[in-house]
Amino acid sequence: MSSKTTLLNQRYEGRPAGPHDLDLFKHIETTLYTAVLSDALDEMDIRDRAMRENLRPVAPDTVFAGWARTVLCMDVHYVPEDPYALEIRAIDSILPGEVVVVGTGASVRNAPWGELLSTAAMARGARGAVIDGLIRDVKKILNLGFPVFAAGMKPVDSRGRGIVVDYNVPVECGGVTVNPGDLVVADFDGVVAIPASAVEQVVRLATSKVSREDSSRAELMSGKYLRDVFDRYGVL
Repeated sequence: MSSKTTLLNQRYEGRPAGPHDLDLFKHIETTLYTAVLSDALDEMDIRDRAMRENLRPVAPDTVFAGWARTVLCMDVHYVPEDPYALEIRAIDSILPGEVVVVGTGASVRNAPWGELLSTAAMARGARGAVIDGLIRDVKKILNLGFPVFAAGMKPVDSRGRGIVVDYNVPVECGGVTVNPGDLVVADFDGVVAIPASAVEQVVRLATSKVSREDSSRAELMSGKYLRDVFDRYGVL
């Protein structure tokens, strides 16, 4: 078993990202992108791993990759006795190299993510957050520089409106089921969640396609016909 596969299998054991993980994240963030990763998933017949188009970055130049640390929320219509208990535990459980993935059921009732959670997640070593719902404190998040994707913004607290009911469990985010330890990649095109078991092959296929795209681009810029270039490299 490769060291990379071993690291993937250890996500449930609570191990922070190591050098192999960081090298992988850097390669993805600097060389690959969500569209080519989605194409690689299609090539493996792993479809529908791109989240809904309404999940957008707070800052347009946002790019990140990391292992999923999932958080599950639900709407409430009363104030629980300790409304922030599981939320605090979930954020304090974040490990370096993780992306916080918050499933809210696409709720627009409240904003479960804001400046202080961004600050806490950043301090724990999180690489970003994807919120299937609304956020607040947006200018403060921008000033902090913590990368966040969300469906919109609203200035209301979650207290009495929504609550964290579990974390580090499978959640639905942006129409995609995300398991703890899946690889989450985000850029201006959107967010892709890659099953942990497929990461190695997806990255290999995507890297090969990027190389062929680079060759195609160069030949197209030199005036070659698209038909001839496609027949040579097989990419569009």
